[in-house]
Amino acid sequence: MRSVESVILFSRELPMATETLINPEFARRSSGSSARTELPRIVPIEYPDSDGQPMAESDFQFEPLSYAVQSLKVHFQSHSDVYVAGNIFFYYEEGEPTEVVAPDVLVVIGAENRKRRSYKLWEEPKAPDFVLEITSNSTRGKDQGSKKALYQYLGVTEYFCYDPTGDYLDPPLVGYRLEEGRYVSIAPQEATPTSVVVASATLGLVLRVTGREFRFVDPATGNELLNLAETEWQRHEEQRLRLEAEARVRELEAQLAALKRGET
Repeated sequence: MRSVESVILFSRELPMATETLINPEFARRSSGSSARTELPRIVPIEYPDSDGQPMAESDFQFEPLSYAVQSLKVHFQSHSDVYVAGNIFFYYEEGEPTEVVAPDVLVVIGAENRKRRSYKLWEEPKAPDFVLEITSNSTRGKDQGSKKALYQYLGVTEYFCYDPTGDYLDPPLVGYRLEEGRYVSIAPQEATPTSVVVASATLGLVLRVTGREFRFVDPATGNELLNLAETEWQRHEEQRLRLEAEARVRELEAQLAALKRGET
C-alpha cells in the first residue's frame, strides 16, 4: 500500500504526466529536446499471389486444368459479370493471410469479369459458385476432406473433383451440390467403365469424361467447349471455308457469264 506522502507526490506530478501523454509538443518543450514525437507506423497485411509451387503435379493434371480454365473463359467471355480463374489464391478471412486456398478452377457468377492477383472474399460480392479440383492420389486427403469441408462452409454451390489417372475415384468424376448447407452427391447422367457424365446446374453445362479426356459440353447444342487454341483453329477453318465458298461462287458466276456470251 502506498504511503500518504507518495500519493501526494504522485498527484502533484499527475498534471505534468497527463499533459505529456495528450500533448507531445508539451513534452518536447518541457524536456528542451527538438526531437519530434512520431506515432508508430501500421504495417499493411500482405496477401501473396503465389507460393512458387507448380500449378499441377504432371501433364495428367495440367492438361485438364488448362482446358477447363480456357474453355470456360471462352464460353463466358461475353458475360461481364462472370469471373473465371484457375489456381488463383482465394483468401476467405480478412486480416488472416494464412486462411487461403487455391482452387484449380473457380467460377463466380455475379463478380466482375476482370483480371485479379488474388480473390479476396471481403472485397467481392460472394464466394465462388463452382469449384473444380483436378485431384490425384497425393491430394485426395485435402480434396475429399479439408477442402470439401471448407467449400461447404464458405457456401460454394457446386464442387467437382476429377481424377485424370483414376488413382482412387470411381467413377473418375464426382460432383456435389450444396443443399441446406451440406454437400449432396450429384447423380451422374451416365456412368460406365469408359464414360461418365455429370450435369452442372450452376454453369448450365455438362461435364463429361470419355476414357481420359475431360470436356465441358453445352447441352443446348451438344457441342464441346473449345479451349483457346481450338477456338482459334475453328475460326481459321471457318474463314478458310468461307473464302473457298466465295471463290467457288465467283468461278460459277464467271462460267455462267461465259455461257451467256456464247449464246448471244
